[in-house]
Amino acid sequence: MQLTLERITKKVGAQTWLHEQSLTPRSGAVTVLLGATQAGKTSLMRIMAGLDVPSSGRVLVDAEDVTGRPVRERNVAMVYQQFINYPSLTVADNIASPLKLRGEKGIDARVRELADRLHIGMFLDRLPAELSGGQQQRVALARALAKNAPLMLLDEPLVNLDYKLREELREELAQLFAGGDSTVIYATTEPGEALLLGGYTAVLDAGELLQYGLTAEVFHAPQSLRVARAFSDPPMNLMAGTAVAGGVQIDNGPLLPMALGAGVAGRVTVGLRASSLDLSARPGDLALAGQVEVAEISGSDTFVHVQTPVGDLVAQLTGVHRLELGEAVGVHFNAAQAYVFDAADRLAVAPAWRPIH
Repeated sequence: MQLTLERITKKVGAQTWLHEQSLTPRSGAVTVLLGATQAGKTSLMRIMAGLDVPSSGRVLVDAEDVTGRPVRERNVAMVYQQFINYPSLTVADNIASPLKLRGEKGIDARVRELADRLHIGMFLDRLPAELSGGQQQRVALARALAKNAPLMLLDEPLVNLDYKLREELREELAQLFAGGDSTVIYATTEPGEALLLGGYTAVLDAGELLQYGLTAEVFHAPQSLRVARAFSDPPMNLMAGTAVAGGVQIDNGPLLPMALGAGVAGRVTVGLRASSLDLSARPGDLALAGQVEVAEISGSDTFVHVQTPVGDLVAQLTGVHRLELGEAVGVHFNAAQAYVFDAADRLAVAPAWRPIH
Protein backbone atom coordinates (compact mmCIF):
# COMPACT_ATOMS: atom_id res chain seq x y z
CA MET A 1 0.00 0.00 0.00
CA GLN A 2 1.28 3.45 -0.94
CA LEU A 3 0.15 6.32 1.30
CA THR A 4 0.55 9.86 -0.03
CA LEU A 5 -0.26 13.14 1.69
CA GLU A 6 -0.63 16.06 -0.72
CA ARG A 7 -0.36 19.62 0.62
CA ILE A 8 -2.08 18.75 3.89
CA THR A 9 -3.03 21.48 6.37
CA LYS A 10 -5.03 21.42 9.58
CA LYS A 11 -6.53 24.51 11.22
CA VAL A 12 -8.69 24.63 14.34
CA GLY A 13 -10.24 28.03 14.78
CA ALA A 14 -7.52 30.63 14.47
CA GLN A 15 -4.79 28.08 15.24
CA THR A 16 -2.78 26.23 12.62
CA TRP A 17 -2.03 22.73 13.85
CA LEU A 18 -0.39 21.56 10.61
CA HIS A 19 1.22 23.88 8.11
CA GLU A 20 1.09 22.83 4.46
CA GLN A 21 3.12 19.67 3.97
CA SER A 22 3.40 16.74 1.61
CA LEU A 23 4.72 13.34 2.57
CA THR A 24 4.97 9.96 0.85
CA PRO A 25 6.16 7.36 3.38
CA ARG A 26 8.08 4.50 1.84
CA SER A 27 5.79 1.51 1.32
CA GLY A 28 6.66 -1.53 3.42
CA ALA A 29 9.10 0.41 5.62
CA VAL A 30 9.11 2.20 8.96
CA THR A 31 8.78 5.98 8.90
CA VAL A 32 9.34 7.72 12.22
CA LEU A 33 7.58 11.00 12.96
CA LEU A 34 10.07 12.71 15.26
CA GLY A 35 9.28 15.85 17.20
CA ALA A 36 8.58 17.34 20.59
CA THR A 37 5.15 17.36 22.21
CA GLN A 38 2.69 19.39 20.10
CA ALA A 39 4.91 19.15 17.02
CA GLY A 40 1.90 17.84 15.05
CA LYS A 41 2.64 14.11 15.05
CA THR A 42 -0.72 12.93 16.40
CA SER A 43 -2.67 15.38 14.22
CA LEU A 44 -0.90 14.04 11.14
CA MET A 45 -1.49 10.41 12.13
CA ARG A 46 -5.20 11.02 12.74
CA ILE A 47 -5.49 12.34 9.19
CA MET A 48 -3.59 9.31 7.86
CA ALA A 49 -5.98 6.99 9.71
CA GLY A 50 -9.19 8.73 8.67
CA LEU A 51 -10.02 9.79 12.22
CA ASP A 52 -9.82 13.42 11.13
CA VAL A 53 -10.00 15.34 7.87
CA PRO A 54 -7.49 17.95 6.72
CA SER A 55 -8.50 21.58 6.32
CA SER A 56 -6.97 21.40 2.86
CA GLY A 57 -5.06 18.89 0.79
CA ARG A 58 -5.64 15.24 -0.08
CA VAL A 59 -4.91 11.80 1.33
CA LEU A 60 -4.22 9.17 -1.32
CA VAL A 61 -3.97 5.39 -0.92
CA ASP A 62 -2.61 3.66 -3.99
CA ALA A 63 -3.40 6.84 -5.97
CA GLU A 64 -7.06 6.77 -4.83
CA ASP A 65 -8.35 9.85 -3.01
CA VAL A 66 -9.59 8.69 0.41
CA THR A 67 -9.76 12.15 2.02
CA GLY A 68 -12.71 12.15 4.40
CA ARG A 69 -13.26 8.40 4.18
CA PRO A 70 -13.84 7.25 7.78
CA VAL A 71 -11.47 4.92 9.56
CA ARG A 72 -13.98 2.05 9.61
CA GLU A 73 -13.73 1.92 5.81
CA ARG A 74 -9.94 1.68 5.85
CA ASN A 75 -7.67 -1.22 6.72
CA VAL A 76 -5.60 0.52 9.39
CA ALA A 77 -4.19 -0.56 12.75
CA MET A 78 -3.45 2.14 15.32
CA VAL A 79 -1.97 2.15 18.82
CA TYR A 80 -2.14 5.26 21.00
CA GLN A 81 -0.21 6.38 24.05
CA GLN A 82 -3.29 5.41 26.04
CA PHE A 83 -4.09 1.74 25.51
CA ILE A 84 -7.49 0.56 24.26
CA ASN A 85 -8.50 -3.07 24.87
CA TYR A 86 -11.73 -5.06 25.01
CA PRO A 87 -12.35 -5.24 28.79
CA SER A 88 -14.54 -8.36 28.71
CA LEU A 89 -12.07 -10.43 26.66
CA THR A 90 -9.00 -12.21 27.95
CA VAL A 91 -5.58 -11.10 26.78
CA ALA A 92 -5.48 -14.05 24.37
CA ASP A 93 -8.88 -13.17 22.89
CA ASN A 94 -7.91 -9.49 22.61
CA ILE A 95 -4.86 -10.38 20.55
CA ALA A 96 -6.76 -12.99 18.52
CA SER A 97 -9.73 -10.75 17.68
CA PRO A 98 -8.44 -9.44 14.30
CA LEU A 99 -7.27 -12.93 13.33
CA LYS A 100 -10.72 -14.41 14.07
CA LEU A 101 -12.42 -11.72 12.01
CA ARG A 102 -10.36 -12.83 9.01
CA GLY A 103 -10.97 -16.51 9.74
CA GLU A 104 -7.26 -17.30 9.82
CA LYS A 105 -5.75 -20.64 10.80
CA GLY A 106 -3.08 -21.19 13.43
CA ILE A 107 -4.46 -18.42 15.62
CA ASP A 108 -3.27 -19.86 18.93
CA ALA A 109 0.31 -20.16 17.73
CA ARG A 110 0.34 -16.61 16.35
CA VAL A 111 -1.13 -15.23 19.59
CA ARG A 112 1.47 -17.07 21.64
CA GLU A 113 4.30 -15.85 19.39
CA LEU A 114 3.29 -12.19 19.68
CA ALA A 115 2.59 -12.43 23.41
CA ASP A 116 5.99 -13.97 24.08
CA ARG A 117 7.83 -11.35 22.01
CA LEU A 118 6.06 -8.60 23.94
CA HIS A 119 6.65 -10.30 27.31
CA ILE A 120 2.98 -10.93 28.13
CA GLY A 121 2.79 -14.68 27.45
CA MET A 122 2.13 -15.42 31.12
CA PHE A 123 -1.00 -13.22 31.12
CA LEU A 124 -2.97 -14.76 28.24
CA ASP A 125 -5.79 -16.03 30.49
CA ARG A 126 -6.22 -12.75 32.36
CA LEU A 127 -8.57 -9.84 31.73
CA PRO A 128 -7.03 -6.45 30.87
CA ALA A 129 -8.21 -4.96 34.18
CA GLU A 130 -5.99 -7.46 36.01
CA LEU A 131 -2.86 -6.08 34.32
CA SER A 132 -0.71 -3.03 34.91
CA GLY A 133 -0.88 -0.09 32.54
CA GLY A 134 2.31 -1.12 30.79
CA GLN A 135 1.06 -4.67 30.34
CA GLN A 136 -2.23 -3.45 28.92
CA GLN A 137 -0.33 -1.27 26.45
CA ARG A 138 1.55 -4.35 25.26
CA VAL A 139 -1.75 -6.18 24.74
CA ALA A 140 -2.96 -3.33 22.52
CA LEU A 141 0.31 -3.41 20.62
CA ALA A 142 0.13 -7.17 20.11
CA ARG A 143 -3.44 -6.88 18.76
CA ALA A 144 -2.34 -4.21 16.28
CA LEU A 145 0.55 -6.38 15.11
CA ALA A 146 -1.78 -9.38 14.76
CA LYS A 147 -4.05 -7.38 12.47
CA ASN A 148 -1.17 -7.08 10.00
CA ALA A 149 -2.87 -4.12 8.34
CA PRO A 150 -1.16 -2.56 5.30
CA LEU A 151 -0.92 0.69 7.30
CA MET A 152 0.10 0.57 10.96
CA LEU A 153 0.13 3.78 13.01
CA LEU A 154 1.90 3.75 16.38
CA ASP A 155 1.63 6.93 18.43
CA GLU A 156 4.36 6.73 21.10
CA PRO A 157 3.30 3.18 22.03
CA LEU A 158 6.15 2.59 24.50
CA VAL A 159 5.93 5.86 26.42
CA ASN A 160 4.13 4.32 29.42
CA LEU A 161 6.61 1.49 29.90
CA ASP A 162 9.58 1.42 32.25
CA TYR A 163 13.03 2.17 30.85
CA LYS A 164 14.37 -1.39 30.73
CA LEU A 165 11.30 -2.87 29.07
CA ARG A 166 11.13 0.02 26.62
CA GLU A 167 14.70 -0.73 25.51
CA GLU A 168 13.91 -4.43 25.07
CA LEU A 169 10.71 -3.84 23.11
CA ARG A 170 12.37 -1.34 20.79
CA GLU A 171 14.68 -4.09 19.62
CA GLU A 172 11.78 -6.57 19.31
CA LEU A 173 9.70 -4.09 17.31
CA ALA A 174 12.61 -3.32 15.00
CA GLN A 175 12.84 -7.03 14.18
CA LEU A 176 9.06 -7.40 13.78
CA PHE A 177 8.80 -4.40 11.48
CA ALA A 178 11.77 -5.53 9.40
CA GLY A 179 10.06 -8.82 8.65
CA GLY A 180 6.66 -7.38 7.69
CA ASP A 181 5.01 -5.89 4.63
CA SER A 182 3.09 -3.12 6.39
CA THR A 183 3.87 0.55 6.04
CA VAL A 184 4.59 1.55 9.63
CA ILE A 185 4.31 5.12 10.90
CA TYR A 186 5.84 5.47 14.37
CA ALA A 187 5.63 8.71 16.36
CA THR A 188 8.19 9.50 19.05
CA THR A 189 9.84 12.39 20.87
CA GLU A 190 13.08 10.44 21.31
CA PRO A 191 15.89 10.70 18.71
CA GLY A 192 17.38 7.44 19.94
CA GLU A 193 14.16 5.62 19.14
CA ALA A 194 14.15 7.09 15.64
CA LEU A 195 17.71 5.91 15.06
CA LEU A 196 16.87 2.39 16.20
CA LEU A 197 13.51 1.95 14.45
CA GLY A 198 13.32 4.21 11.46
CA GLY A 199 14.45 3.39 7.98
CA TYR A 200 13.07 6.87 7.28
CA THR A 201 12.43 9.83 9.54
CA ALA A 202 10.21 12.90 9.18
CA VAL A 203 11.14 15.69 11.59
CA LEU A 204 8.24 17.92 12.70
CA ASP A 205 8.26 21.08 14.76
CA ALA A 206 5.32 23.36 15.63
CA GLY A 207 3.19 21.81 12.89
CA GLU A 208 5.84 22.08 10.18
CA LEU A 209 7.46 19.20 8.33
CA LEU A 210 11.13 20.24 8.41
CA GLN A 211 12.87 17.32 6.72
CA TYR A 212 12.14 13.79 5.50
CA GLY A 213 14.52 11.12 4.30
CA LEU A 214 16.61 8.14 5.27
CA THR A 215 17.06 8.26 9.03
CA ALA A 216 20.85 8.19 8.87
CA GLU A 217 20.91 11.00 6.30
CA VAL A 218 18.59 13.21 8.34
CA PHE A 219 20.65 12.58 11.47
CA HIS A 220 24.03 13.18 9.87
CA ALA A 221 22.99 16.03 7.57
CA PRO A 222 20.19 18.06 9.23
CA GLN A 223 19.16 20.73 6.73
CA SER A 224 18.52 23.34 9.41
CA LEU A 225 19.32 24.19 12.99
CA ARG A 226 15.75 23.29 13.94
CA VAL A 227 16.23 19.77 12.61
CA ALA A 228 19.56 19.44 14.41
CA ARG A 229 17.94 20.48 17.68
CA ALA A 230 15.08 18.04 17.24
CA PHE A 231 17.38 15.16 16.28
CA SER A 232 19.91 15.42 19.12
CA ASP A 233 19.64 13.93 22.59
CA PRO A 234 21.14 15.45 24.63
CA PRO A 235 20.67 18.74 22.75
CA MET A 236 23.41 19.69 20.32
CA ASN A 237 26.03 22.04 21.78
CA LEU A 238 25.76 25.40 20.01
CA MET A 239 28.41 28.11 19.82
CA ALA A 240 28.28 31.50 18.10
CA GLY A 241 31.00 32.39 15.63
CA THR A 242 32.04 34.24 12.52
CA ALA A 243 33.05 32.90 9.12
CA VAL A 244 36.64 34.02 8.42
CA ALA A 245 39.42 33.10 6.03
CA GLY A 246 40.38 29.53 6.81
CA GLY A 247 37.35 28.55 8.87
CA VAL A 248 35.17 29.76 11.72
CA GLN A 249 36.27 31.91 14.61
CA ILE A 250 34.24 30.89 17.66
CA ASP A 251 33.35 33.79 19.96
CA ASN A 252 35.71 33.64 22.97
CA GLY A 253 37.08 30.41 21.59
CA PRO A 254 39.47 28.88 19.07
CA LEU A 255 39.55 29.08 15.29
CA LEU A 256 37.98 26.01 13.67
CA PRO A 257 40.00 25.28 10.54
CA MET A 258 37.62 24.10 7.83
CA ALA A 259 36.59 24.75 4.24
CA LEU A 260 33.45 26.89 4.01
CA GLY A 261 31.24 27.24 0.97
CA ALA A 262 31.49 30.37 -1.14
CA GLY A 263 28.17 31.67 0.14
CA VAL A 264 28.98 31.31 3.84
CA ALA A 265 29.86 34.66 5.39
CA GLY A 266 29.29 36.70 8.51
CA ARG A 267 27.74 35.25 11.65
CA VAL A 268 27.30 31.50 11.92
CA THR A 269 26.35 28.92 14.54
CA VAL A 270 28.63 25.97 15.24
CA GLY A 271 27.05 22.75 16.49
CA LEU A 272 28.77 19.81 18.18
CA ARG A 273 26.97 16.70 19.34
CA ALA A 274 27.66 15.72 22.95
CA SER A 275 29.26 12.47 21.78
CA SER A 276 31.85 14.53 19.83
CA LEU A 277 33.25 16.08 23.01
CA ASP A 278 35.76 14.44 25.30
CA LEU A 279 37.64 15.38 28.45
CA SER A 280 40.81 13.72 27.19
CA ALA A 281 43.01 15.13 24.45
CA ARG A 282 43.05 13.32 21.12
CA PRO A 283 45.33 13.95 18.13
CA GLY A 284 44.21 17.02 16.19
CA ASP A 285 41.74 18.18 18.85
CA LEU A 286 41.02 21.74 19.89
CA ALA A 287 40.53 22.47 23.59
CA LEU A 288 38.51 24.71 25.87
CA ALA A 289 39.14 25.18 29.58
CA GLY A 290 36.13 24.71 31.80
CA GLN A 291 34.63 23.75 35.14
CA VAL A 292 32.28 20.85 35.85
CA GLU A 293 28.76 22.01 36.71
CA VAL A 294 27.21 18.56 37.06
CA ALA A 295 27.96 14.96 36.00
CA GLU A 296 24.96 12.70 35.37
CA ILE A 297 25.28 8.93 35.01
CA SER A 298 22.67 7.46 32.67
CA GLY A 299 22.95 3.76 31.93
CA SER A 300 26.47 3.13 30.65
CA ASP A 301 27.17 6.79 29.80
CA THR A 302 28.11 9.88 31.80
CA PHE A 303 26.82 13.30 30.74
CA VAL A 304 29.15 16.04 31.93
CA HIS A 305 27.93 19.65 31.93
CA VAL A 306 30.89 22.02 31.69
CA GLN A 307 30.96 25.81 31.96
CA THR A 308 33.38 27.24 29.36
CA PRO A 309 34.16 30.68 27.86
CA VAL A 310 31.96 29.83 24.84
CA GLY A 311 29.00 28.79 27.01
CA ASP A 312 27.76 25.69 28.79
CA LEU A 313 28.64 22.48 26.96
CA VAL A 314 27.57 18.86 27.49
CA ALA A 315 29.96 15.99 26.84
CA GLN A 316 28.67 12.41 26.54
CA LEU A 317 31.34 10.03 27.84
CA THR A 318 31.20 6.26 27.52
CA GLY A 319 31.33 4.52 30.88
CA VAL A 320 30.92 5.76 34.44
CA HIS A 321 33.07 8.76 35.34
CA ARG A 322 33.36 10.38 38.78
CA LEU A 323 33.88 14.14 38.62
CA GLU A 324 33.70 16.73 41.35
CA LEU A 325 31.53 19.84 41.05
CA GLY A 326 33.71 22.79 40.12
CA GLU A 327 36.55 20.53 38.98
CA ALA A 328 38.75 22.10 36.30
CA VAL A 329 38.65 20.12 33.05
CA GLY A 330 39.53 20.54 29.41
CA VAL A 331 36.84 19.99 26.77
CA HIS A 332 38.34 18.55 23.59
CA PHE A 333 36.79 18.33 20.12
CA ASN A 334 37.77 18.08 16.49
CA ALA A 335 36.77 20.63 13.86
CA ALA A 336 35.94 17.77 11.49
CA GLN A 337 33.01 16.84 13.75
CA ALA A 338 31.47 20.33 13.75
CA TYR A 339 28.29 21.42 12.02
CA VAL A 340 28.06 24.98 10.73
CA PHE A 341 24.75 26.76 10.18
CA ASP A 342 24.59 30.09 8.36
CA ALA A 343 22.78 33.26 9.43
CA ALA A 344 19.50 31.80 8.14
CA ASP A 345 20.06 28.65 10.27
CA ARG A 346 20.57 26.51 7.15
CA LEU A 347 23.20 23.78 7.14
CA ALA A 348 26.41 25.04 5.55
CA VAL A 349 28.93 22.39 6.65
CA ALA A 350 28.35 18.88 8.03
CA PRO A 351 30.85 16.24 9.18
CA ALA A 352 31.68 13.69 6.51
CA TRP A 353 29.95 10.34 6.88
CA ARG A 354 29.42 7.25 4.79
CA PRO A 355 26.20 5.22 4.87
CA ILE A 356 26.57 1.58 5.87
CA HIS A 357 25.07 -0.80 3.30
